[in-house]
Amino acid sequence: ERLRSNARASPPEPAQPFEFRALEAVLISVVGALQTDEEVLVGLVQGLLAYLEESVDRAKLRELLQYSKRLSRFEQRALNIRDAIEEVLEQDEDLAAMYLTQKLHGRARARDDHDDVELLLETYLKQVEEIVNHVESVSSHVRTTEDVVNIILDSQRNSLLLLEIRLTILTVALSSGTFLSGLFGMNLVNSLEAHPHAFAVVSTIAFFSIMALTVAGLRSMRKVLRRIN
Repeated sequence: ERLRSNARASPPEPAQPFEFRALEAVLISVVGALQTDEEVLVGLVQGLLAYLEESVDRAKLRELLQYSKRLSRFEQRALNIRDAIEEVLEQDEDLAAMYLTQKLHGRARARDDHDDVELLLETYLKQVEEIVNHVESVSSHVRTTEDVVNIILDSQRNSLLLLEIRLTILTVALSSGTFLSGLFGMNLVNSLEAHPHAFAVVSTIAFFSIMALTVAGLRSMRKVLRRIN
């Protein structure tokens, strides 16, 4: 619709030959399809990015990955169209050869006399470049968001690992106290069965053993983390 409005705002010259009108119709169709696909795809991607800025959701991340691939394919398609138009604009002979009506009437065209078709191609080249620049900006935003999300997920995984290490240290410490109490709990005769303070002494030793191992393990973990950071 925007292309048609532009075409109505700057109508072609009455004497514009048929081949130029046909070329412009093709360019309107191609660029119009690009703009439609861009609006749909960019709208979906920006919606996902806005959601992920508020909350990290794995299902939305998978959707973003799929749309990111589609965005890359669309960007490559737009780049191919831009490169094709630029390649034509660089060839003076090809531009001069597009004046088919004059060639049909036997009128030769100078090699560098192709202002009309060059202006037509440059007009649509500018619109394609705007699409490419917009898509590249959105793609950069997607990559930045993916990097931030990966950092958040890595931080969450590290927190879980630290929790697991702490639980492991506590389990080892508790096992040492259990081992000590198990020794005295065996049905073996020793000199402490009748001792009035044996239970308190053994319980105290077991408790301090658990605390000592827990504190030592946590300190060792902190030293390792300092070295890593």
